[in-house]
Amino acid sequence: MNRPIDNQHILEIKALPSPRAIKTALPITDQAAALVVDTREAIRRILHGQDRDRLLVIVGPCSIHDPEAAYEYAAKLKPVADALRDRLLIVMRTYFEKPRTTVGWKGLINDPHLDGTCDIAAGMELARTILLKINQSGLPCATELLDPISPQYVADLISWSAIGARTTESQTHRELASGVSMPVGFKNGTEGSLQVAVNAMTSARAPHHFMGINAEGQISIIRTAGNPDRHIVLRGGGGKTNYEAEHVAKAEAAVAGEGIARSIMIDCSHDNSNKDHRRQGLVAREVVRQFREGRHSIMGLMLESNLNPGKQSWKQGVPLAHGVSITDACLGWDETQALLNELAGSIITRPA
Repeated sequence: MNRPIDNQHILEIKALPSPRAIKTALPITDQAAALVVDTREAIRRILHGQDRDRLLVIVGPCSIHDPEAAYEYAAKLKPVADALRDRLLIVMRTYFEKPRTTVGWKGLINDPHLDGTCDIAAGMELARTILLKINQSGLPCATELLDPISPQYVADLISWSAIGARTTESQTHRELASGVSMPVGFKNGTEGSLQVAVNAMTSARAPHHFMGINAEGQISIIRTAGNPDRHIVLRGGGGKTNYEAEHVAKAEAAVAGEGIARSIMIDCSHDNSNKDHRRQGLVAREVVRQFREGRHSIMGLMLESNLNPGKQSWKQGVPLAHGVSITDACLGWDETQALLNELAGSIITRPA
């Protein structure tokens, strides 16, 4: 038989450097490691109710495509995070992988040069470089876990992670979440289903066995103990919002059996903002109002924010404006800073 039976649609298979090789070239510093450990523990304290007075805020670009803009944003966010730390635990959104509904730019790890060459090896090194520099500046980082292999390369530099709306129902991602070392938030489904996120929380709490890679890049059997630090992220869906008090109460009741004191985060973007970045502030204010008035199950919120507001279209070879998103539209920095200060000020008045 002369006809090929395997790889009929594969153009190339190219080896990627192992996680150990990239981590050896770009090692975590003691300062960055201490920040990650301390931030993860601080988030756990919020989740499990030992810290009842602060909100976790995941804020930053929808996706990072320009390292220099990311560093500039981090430099602006750091003093704000320091000033508001008694009321807000601020973690920078550093998203390097983007799920696409059909096709499009899949993120900095997949296509770091924004030219369709998809130099994933360079993208992985660049993502780790960015995380190292931001953590080294004293600002912790958050991301979405999309590809099940990439955490082996960067997870030591991540303090909080999300499983997105498109992958919350995926067994692979639930297994992945059961083994990672940081707290994980599961988003409700794209059509608004809350139950898929509840099921994901239950699954990720349990031990799992699955195939993955080790530090040398070898295919391995991974055995996990289960992750006790999980929560739901309400992001709306199906063209409807779910940040209002009745939806938060429903989510709280749905995960009551999981034993998480503060189990609800609200994503102020996506369907909760009707995909209008300018409405994120409205959503955030309502979330803080609920928290201030006694909805203690709320543990935090997410904001998509960049140096400059809005978004721009990415086309290969066309110059891009500095600090403007090429994926979802974002708040600009000035509005973000004012909003964070306003939210922190509101929290002060929360009754005991």
